Amino acid sequence: MKRLEKIAPLLLASLLLAGCAGMEPEPEREEAASPVEEQQQEPAPEPAPELVPEPENEAFVLVRDYIPKITVDLRYATADNFTGQVIYTFSDAYLRYGTVKKLAAAQETLAEQGYGLKIWDAFRPVSAQFALWDICPDGRYVANPNKGFSSHSRGNTVDLTLVTSDGEDVSMPTGFDDFSAKADRDYSDVEEEAAINALLLEETMIEAGFKPYSSEWWHFSDTDSYEVEENFTP
Repeated sequence: MKRLEKIAPLLLASLLLAGCAGMEPEPEREEAASPVEEQQQEPAPEPAPELVPEPENEAFVLVRDYIPKITVDLRYATADNFTGQVIYTFSDAYLRYGTVKKLAAAQETLAEQGYGLKIWDAFRPVSAQFALWDICPDGRYVANPNKGFSSHSRGNTVDLTLVTSDGEDVSMPTGFDDFSAKADRDYSDVEEEAAINALLLEETMIEAGFKPYSSEWWHFSDTDSYEVEENFTP
């Protein structure tokens, strides 16, 4: 009996140890994030915007899409031209993308001096050239489309003038489509201020990659040429 009393505590301890060994530890609980922690979590990144491919140089583009601060006053879209009639069915300027890049360089150069460009004429559809010829069939003033189209129909030629950074007109040798001797690039017969402004425009356009037309101080063609476009309609 005494021996049983001595063994009992040892037996009880063995049973307790065996029971503990067979028990699996309680899994750790994941603590829920507090509202503050949730607010501090970084949002998922937004998908990158789809890149629009740059146009080819020969593509026709809207000039103001690439030169937002340029002024556009298409004279043939109104009756305010030498014909006194509306020639165009559109009122914004289109040119080849390669030409627009050069025009943008000229605009930037002038902006540094407090000036900008105003476009009087840009791409001219072939149909508009025929309309001009029907109104004024005189080769001194209008290119005869039956013999060859105007360079405006290539989309690389622009008629323009100089304005202030606020879009105000400045003194120039003549107005648009002036057929007098003062319209040529011999500026000795015009006021000094007009001559200075015309020379600034001419030098800036040449530097940007344009060639001037001797009889019209406002007329410039890209040194890079393109085919006459008969199908594009603004």
